[in-house]
Amino acid sequence: MDPKFLSSHFLQVKGMERPGRQTFLCSVIVPVYNEEQNIRPLTERLCQSLQSVPGCQYEIIFSMDPSTDQTESIILSLRANNPQIKLIRFSRRFGQPAATIGGLRYANGDACVVIDADLQDPPELIPKLIEKWRVAGAEVVYAQRRTRQGETLPKRIISYAGYWVINKIADVTIPRNTGDFRLMSRRVVKHLLSLKESHGFLRGLVALVGFKQESVLYDRELRRGGMGHYNRWTGSFLIGMNGIVGFSRFALTAITLLGFLTSAFSFLIALVYFVLRLLHVEIPWGNPTLVILITFLAGIQLLSMGILGAYLGRVYDEVRQRPMYIVESTHGFDEEKQG
Repeated sequence: MDPKFLSSHFLQVKGMERPGRQTFLCSVIVPVYNEEQNIRPLTERLCQSLQSVPGCQYEIIFSMDPSTDQTESIILSLRANNPQIKLIRFSRRFGQPAATIGGLRYANGDACVVIDADLQDPPELIPKLIEKWRVAGAEVVYAQRRTRQGETLPKRIISYAGYWVINKIADVTIPRNTGDFRLMSRRVVKHLLSLKESHGFLRGLVALVGFKQESVLYDRELRRGGMGHYNRWTGSFLIGMNGIVGFSRFALTAITLLGFLTSAFSFLIALVYFVLRLLHVEIPWGNPTLVILITFLAGIQLLSMGILGAYLGRVYDEVRQRPMYIVESTHGFDEEKQG
């Protein structure tokens, strides 16, 4: 192992490292897809922020699903002037979680920062993340949103409810108002990449790995250009379901309890009807009652099947052991790494 890394890491863990006295490599991973309007300003701001940190050497890794605009050509033109800019191009669109994990697997940094390309997360925050890592000895420093500009009220409500539910039932605690924008030490990245899960819910996986974690508050900005690639209505919901299914078995317990309560309710209704019959009381029965009971039970059955299907589908994905991503080409790397 590189002795410079050992020295830097020892001082980092002890909280003794002094900025400017040790050099270190920071890898910035940017998952990207159809972001031609944002690549140049993002790269400029990233370089300025990283160059402002004493002793910081850096690499910027664009982890790209095949784009239909000029994203790739812009990245390559920027790389022609700055060899620290690197590109991974996948064989097809695998999605942001896979692109993030792929970028982390190619990264060589003592610290790795994940940031989106839409400039809603300010690159100028990275020096503060690095300071928490180098001075405070945090292994993970996540950016926590203080305000969320440009997000609709339904999205904010779904996000708040999702974090509340996940933290109530999940096996790990995921900080509220956080995304993938965070810094991770080399040790955390090593353990993260050793996990064999194929869904790549980064904020949950990082919480699962553990170690000392700190936060830095910031105000999230509006998207600078282009269109978002998540559905404004279902995107947050699907991410939340991924977190619930991936990090908790509570839903399985809940449908078991719901089935028990439904059976008890049905038994109670039967008992009431039996008593009314013995007392020669006219029993209110009719088509509306039948429809209500049947649709109620059918709804519970379909809900239960859906929850079971979500867990079974995840098991199916893991058992197949398909690669999380397939790399078509790389620029700036010496060797190929498999996903």
